[in-house]
Amino acid sequence: MFTVRQTAEFQDWLDGLKDIKAQLRIVARLRLAEAGHLGDWKPVGNEVSEMRIALGPGYRLYFTKRQSILIVMLAGGDKSSQARDIKRAQKILQLLELE
Repeated sequence: MFTVRQTAEFQDWLDGLKDIKAQLRIVARLRLAEAGHLGDWKPVGNEVSEMRIALGPGYRLYFTKRQSILIVMLAGGDKSSQARDIKRAQKILQLLELE
């Protein structure tokens, strides 16, 4: 079991998606993560990992894991902006660690 928290950046990205089906799939994926099932994911560097969702443009959910109980959702994007999104998620993580 995990506690999943979302940054404002992640929530803004999710709320801004025009694809309602994608929003529902992402929320369902977060519920699975809370239950301990991360599904298709991989580390992308600097303590940031991505959950991959095979829908539409290939959505990516960027997160960091703290201890064994907390997942912080940092940012989201899709395959077309993956490199930029990873850098943005890493920067968000750095800012969170400064707080």
